Amino acid sequence: MLHLLVADGNDRDGRARHADATGSTSAESYAAILGEVARTRGGAACTCTLISPADADAVLPAGTDLSAYAGLVVTGSTLKLADGTPETTRQIALMRAALAAGLSVFGSCWGMQVAAVATGGAAGPNPKGGEYGFARALAPTRIGRGHPLLAGRPDRFDAPAIHGDAVLRLPAHATLLASNACSIQAIEIVHGPGVFWGTQYHPETDLDALGIMLRMSASEMIAAGQCPDAAAVAAFADDLARLHADRAGHPDLLARHRLDAQITEDANRRREIGNFLDFLAVPRRAAA
Repeated sequence: MLHLLVADGNDRDGRARHADATGSTSAESYAAILGEVARTRGGAACTCTLISPADADAVLPAGTDLSAYAGLVVTGSTLKLADGTPETTRQIALMRAALAAGLSVFGSCWGMQVAAVATGGAAGPNPKGGEYGFARALAPTRIGRGHPLLAGRPDRFDAPAIHGDAVLRLPAHATLLASNACSIQAIEIVHGPGVFWGTQYHPETDLDALGIMLRMSASEMIAAGQCPDAAAVAAFADDLARLHADRAGHPDLLARHRLDAQITEDANRRREIGNFLDFLAVPRRAAA
């Protein structure tokens, strides 16, 4: 049994907005995906404890510390690291503490940006622009092609993505595992006794949830020139909801949005999450 700590990257307002829109917080939905991936892969089962490190009163359950967990998973967020608010600096502190405690950490989008900043890198608004909907033409590096995080991924693939910020400078002891024309897309950071794996894209996000998140980010999409107006954002989100419900019945939508099995098949889309769970199942300290 793997006991994981899942950290919600949003502050109170962000969690409430996400729950109102999707029916659950980012941490709740991520924990559900972790459990589903663990079950479908037939490996070690997992249980999740949820924490909201943006909050000043966030604490671990009584009688536990970070050593009680096999790993930490950090979700996405609507926060901006460049703002330097207490809600962001508390999460940087948690990341540093987890790595110092020797944990294996996985982060999507915001989680990867937090890890980069916590270990000496930089993150902020991407001068190349954001990605809303899908990160296209992701290419593993030479090292990435042999790295267990990307095991099972082809030489080029697309993935769900929704971000305006990105990792701008890798920290020391970081390895670039995948990128595209827009940004750094997958990395490993070895920091003290801890190790971080992360993606700028969202392997945890199903197409219906992605559509809802796009609706929530409509103003950013329009400002970035990726949709002309709110009606176009809504139409895009509607298409994703239809594909989630019945991808086989909508070959026209698959073609319109240039989506293949790397996006539509759960096992492919969630590949990095399953690979991380497999990694956790092998005791690193004992293996070393």
